[in-house]
Amino acid sequence: MALIVQKYGGSSVGSIERIRNVARRVAYHARQGNRLVVVLSAMSGETNRLLGLARELSSHPDPRELDVVASTGEQVTIGLLSIALQEMGLKAKSFTGGQVWIHTDDAYTKARILGIDCSNIDRELSKGVIVVVAGFQGMDKNGNITTLGRGGSDTSAVALAAALKADECQIYTDVDGVYTTDPRIVSEARRLDTVTFEEMLEMASLGSKVLQIRSVEFAGKYKVKLRVLSSLDDPESNAPGTLITYEENQVMEDPIISGIAYARDEAKVSIMGVEDRPGIAHALLGPVADANIDVDMIVQNIGESGHTDFSFTVNNTELDKALAVLNREHDAGKFKARAILGDKNICKVSLVGIGMRTHAGIASKMFRTLAAEGINILMISTSEIKISVVIEEKYLELAVRILHKAFDLDKAA
Repeated sequence: MALIVQKYGGSSVGSIERIRNVARRVAYHARQGNRLVVVLSAMSGETNRLLGLARELSSHPDPRELDVVASTGEQVTIGLLSIALQEMGLKAKSFTGGQVWIHTDDAYTKARILGIDCSNIDRELSKGVIVVVAGFQGMDKNGNITTLGRGGSDTSAVALAAALKADECQIYTDVDGVYTTDPRIVSEARRLDTVTFEEMLEMASLGSKVLQIRSVEFAGKYKVKLRVLSSLDDPESNAPGTLITYEENQVMEDPIISGIAYARDEAKVSIMGVEDRPGIAHALLGPVADANIDVDMIVQNIGESGHTDFSFTVNNTELDKALAVLNREHDAGKFKARAILGDKNICKVSLVGIGMRTHAGIASKMFRTLAAEGINILMISTSEIKISVVIEEKYLELAVRILHKAFDLDKAA
């Protein structure tokens, strides 16, 4: 009897009919003799609606209270799915993150999981009950409700699978697996049968919305067998989806590039004419880090006449906060600069593939392809298995299409 953790996202539970569809799928797997833990997101758009209500009352609502509000979306869906399963004659019981108990730190709105007490789940599973758990949330040591950040239900599911030593963690979305790129931009995009954890980690960090980055980190760390599937397929079709696997399981002649990821939600901060001296990077980025703002790509130009230009990217929702921090430090005399600028009209496009380790010329081909279409590269970042460029946002879809074709991602291996 296999123990399977299934996670369903907001679009999969976005209406009563879709919740019934999820119930039918869960029932099918339960009747195959599997023990099931089902993790749910809130209905599509519900978390935004709830946070919007809070922000109608305050421009800077208290993070603890925001978590109290945001966590209610998942409580609705777990209750509804449990009712739907009971109506089908199955035993089902819902649990909030606190009831499980998913123990987190107290970093409200972006908490991290510290541990999971599986005793409540184990007890119900032993009775043949389908356990339905609210994703995205947990509880700190003082009993406060916390949330894990956007997309946190994926992390909840993988963490539960790790703690329970589940046979497989299945992430159900509105797509039937991981694709070479977004099919909405490139109609020739192909579903991948397998992707390595390393590649999936890069894709998630670079803008792919299929899996949240922390969920992939968890899966890789605890060796959770992870599969991405569509919640809209007939469960009896046994569609394979995409298996997230280990590099040693890959065949030797895999494609050089596995996929193209992109991120529209990027913003660039530029500090112009800053002093070119030892410690300037810390003077600029230290206070930004202290403000809990994640920095992505960083570029410092060659110094001239004792000054240089320093740029970095952040999520566009944190641009104003980053600019406020830097202007505060500048006004306090912590550094001198000619200007501090922000730009939201950028995006990031990335090539990902473990084949880059053994093949030269990938960056050159990427740059040549973009140049042929008159697309200017503003920033570049590389690692062993990825190359990322920042370009103007208006060129995003064109860049993804021409790179997908240039690297033959539309052709089966």
